[in-house]
Amino acid sequence: MKSIETKLAAARTKLILDKPFLGALVMRLPMEPADSDWCPTTATDARKFYFNPSYIEQLSLDETQFMLAHEALHCALSHFARRQHRINHRWDLACDFAINPLLVADGLKAPPGSLMLPQFQGMTAEEIYPLIEELEDQQTLDRHAYDKENQNQGGSGHDESPPPESESSESQQDPRKNPRPESDTKPGKNGASEPQPLSPDEQETLSIQWQQRLAGAAQQADQAGKMGGALARLIDHLLQPQLPWRMLLAHYMTNNARNDYSYTRPSRREGEFILPSLRSHQIDIVIAIDTSGSIGEQELEEFLSEINSLKGQVQARITLLACDAAISNSGPWVYEPWEDIKLPENIEGGGGTNFCPVFEWVERNTIQPETLVYFTDAEGNFPDPPPQYHVIWLIKGREKVPWGQRIQLN
Repeated sequence: MKSIETKLAAARTKLILDKPFLGALVMRLPMEPADSDWCPTTATDARKFYFNPSYIEQLSLDETQFMLAHEALHCALSHFARRQHRINHRWDLACDFAINPLLVADGLKAPPGSLMLPQFQGMTAEEIYPLIEELEDQQTLDRHAYDKENQNQGGSGHDESPPPESESSESQQDPRKNPRPESDTKPGKNGASEPQPLSPDEQETLSIQWQQRLAGAAQQADQAGKMGGALARLIDHLLQPQLPWRMLLAHYMTNNARNDYSYTRPSRREGEFILPSLRSHQIDIVIAIDTSGSIGEQELEEFLSEINSLKGQVQARITLLACDAAISNSGPWVYEPWEDIKLPENIEGGGGTNFCPVFEWVERNTIQPETLVYFTDAEGNFPDPPPQYHVIWLIKGREKVPWGQRIQLN
């Protein structure tokens, strides 16, 4: 056991020297050997770093650094508090798919069995989550012990089949399935028992603590000039206030509502005083729906319901367009502020995706909307140059947009 503790201490010290951001986070997690019955590799409950000594014995020093940093990032990124309504196992997978490429990009070496797919590079767990339904037979290398849905389950709470070669940067066998022979010390059998899941109050308290630790570690690393680019971008994003798409959409729509005060001189019959009066002007908003086949009817209904509740608040006149490779001949549909928006029964779609026809239609009809909101997966052709009015892309999936305001739909 002494040699295992020495390896962990050496790995932590090397992180502090070479990767001060990750090292500062790792220092916040006390290390404790765990019973191998519940912890075959490593684990965290956002309070400690748990390890199976027999597993650590198998790893190189570089791989040990990776596992220390991996558990610390789960905590620093508040993965234990961000799951919300999402399915536990899929969320665990999404978190690992988000973390592992960041660590590899920062120069760390992933052990065999680490979840890794190149298309998830630079994405958050929330962005990855809706894209991995077909990967639910995979398993995380470590144990996420902060959620009660993970209690009394082996590994991450699913079968122990080894991951395919494509998900790991190594082609070796999964150490959870075929561990090397244990040493004479029989490590892990008398370690810490499985921790209790976090209560809601503990989640909130720890989330605040870890956010403060994250900010402090990032500042120290930045001052030392040792903050990796991918990690720096992620930290900047996470330290900004996070709002759900409904609130962001409401923010952009209400900001464009032209409510203003008038100081027009009143009639003499009303007196000599000139007081400001609030005047609300109707605004025009164009809503475009991608009907190429990637957007489901339930998602469209949810989106239109949200627009419906917003437009009454901001006195908005809505022009609704449906488009795949071309604009639907059944539209456009126009809704005044007092009219409810409903999904048209004769909406067409299912073909390819081209965003240009919507913007060409707006230009042809000499409309100058305050905002154009496009509900899409962003897999299509964008017009160049962009229009002069404000455009919001409400995105399902991981695709980026070349211009406009991108809001992730989860």
